[in-house]
Amino acid sequence: MVSAYFKILFKRNFALLWFGQIISQFGDRLTQFALVGLVSKVSMTSSSLAVVMSMAVIPVFIISPISGVYTDRWSKRKTMYTSDLIRAIFILLIPLFFSRFKNLLPIYFLIFLSFSAGRFFIPAKMAFIPEVVNKDRIFMANSLVSTTAMIAAVMGIGWGAIIVEKLGITAAFVLDAITFFISSLAILFITTKEKGKFLPKDIFLIGKDVVANIKKSFLYELKEGIAYIFKSDETRYAFKIYLFLFSYIGALYVVFIRYIQLTLGSITQDLGFVAVSLGAGLFLGSIIYGRAAHKISIKTTINSAIMLSSLFLIFYVVYLKNHPFILVAIPLSVFLGILISPTFIAINALIHKESDHKLLGRIFSGLEFTSHLGFLATMFLASILADIFTPFTIIISIGIIGFFVSLIFILKNDPRT
Repeated sequence: MVSAYFKILFKRNFALLWFGQIISQFGDRLTQFALVGLVSKVSMTSSSLAVVMSMAVIPVFIISPISGVYTDRWSKRKTMYTSDLIRAIFILLIPLFFSRFKNLLPIYFLIFLSFSAGRFFIPAKMAFIPEVVNKDRIFMANSLVSTTAMIAAVMGIGWGAIIVEKLGITAAFVLDAITFFISSLAILFITTKEKGKFLPKDIFLIGKDVVANIKKSFLYELKEGIAYIFKSDETRYAFKIYLFLFSYIGALYVVFIRYIQLTLGSITQDLGFVAVSLGAGLFLGSIIYGRAAHKISIKTTINSAIMLSSLFLIFYVVYLKNHPFILVAIPLSVFLGILISPTFIAINALIHKESDHKLLGRIFSGLEFTSHLGFLATMFLASILADIFTPFTIIISIGIIGFFVSLIFILKNDPRT
């Protein structure tokens, strides 16, 4: 099983891309954990945490509609390492601004700018994968790319708890900036022959596009991408699943953090253990699914994973409420991660397999826009409701809704796909 993954990693270009993501996402998760710790010390309301996290999501709606178009025009490699370099600079400025002004408002702005740069990285990365691996290795490549996030969850969040507790929030942001610099350097050393060139005037065109003074060529390419999305049954299905899945995750994101903190009685340490365990489960599940993907239909995998995860989520919170111990939460989190892990790999593989590669940048940026729209809306709604009711009640409700929605998907979609 493992030897097949090593064969892909022996491909120099893919190995550099994969390594860069492990490094940068380690720091990215570390920063997110530092933000959770900071806000939790200032306010224990779910809504206040949602406001901070929204700064990482809002750029999706402003930048994603144009990022895919420009990504398809530019060199994917150059787009990625430039994006990481810009993110490193903005992240490094966060502790400097906070120490000088003692105000969170400039921090929100820097978070916003950092994640805006990241909006160009994501579609470029996903569109770049077919350039560095053979078509018959797409499933396993997606599995390895997904494990980047899983390893980051295990390492970044786990070490994040220690770093925030022992070294402080400033150290977390500085380390994050360093990881983005390293990632940028790794991607810089990738050697591929790509069409597409960044022109100095593009930076001005991007500004005009954001302000809505968009060129006709951009509008044409954007419409072309949208038309393809609705024309392709598989891509349209992927969009529906992405919207539902990220709405599901958005509703859980802040509320689940608060539930763990309230149930286990720790702001950062136990939350770190739970996050690491969930990441470990996601990693294990990705490895297992990457090897068995060709034996199971993609839609069946996605729909079944969501249904089983919803049922187990309900069991998770009920059991942990009656047995509020970290040693109980850890194995439950691992198993939950294993159950949900195939979903993301299967969706990305479905698009790589069925979609026109010339439009991958626009397709993945469209997915980002759609998914984060659902994430942001449900995150705010659930966080407000959690302050009115309880996180436990909201999570149980989300699990029930997830089960019935996944059941509808199972009944409506052909399991042979």
